[in-house]
Amino acid sequence: MSAYEDFAKANDEYVVTFGDKGNLPLPPSKKLLIVTCMDARLNPYAYLGIKEGEAHIVRNAGGVAKEALRSIIISQRLLGTREIAVFHHTGCGMVTFDTPKLRTLVKESDPGNEALASAVDEIDFLEFQNLEESVKEDVKFLQENPLVLPGTKVTGWVYDVETGKIHRIV
Repeated sequence: MSAYEDFAKANDEYVVTFGDKGNLPLPPSKKLLIVTCMDARLNPYAYLGIKEGEAHIVRNAGGVAKEALRSIIISQRLLGTREIAVFHHTGCGMVTFDTPKLRTLVKESDPGNEALASAVDEIDFLEFQNLEESVKEDVKFLQENPLVLPGTKVTGWVYDVETGKIHRIV
């Protein structure tokens, strides 16, 4: 059974408690954007106490700021966010590989497929080896990026998947 087959039933249950959420304004009320990992163990709404309508949450593999930049620009310039919090986490899969090895793995999945080989060679998977250093690098990238609005408050954090605790790095 595919996961999508549960969507309609789950949505029916959600709609029962939806209330007036349809009236939430488009801009996030806390003027906050969070960049975090796509890891399914992470629920930033729960561990940060954020409710719908309060913050933009941008998720990608590793919670990498470079990959989130397009969304940050839109969030800041069109929707008024003025604070960014970068969250990486313990036990992240991004520390388990490097770009050349992943490119090889993808190419080996379909040997001789030149289109696939060419496409994967164009991707930098933005992996990292040191969790705290990666947070510092992402914060620095955002603080120094001319596309991020001047005066934006940027903080960096690590979420511990084993305890649920967060701690500030930057």
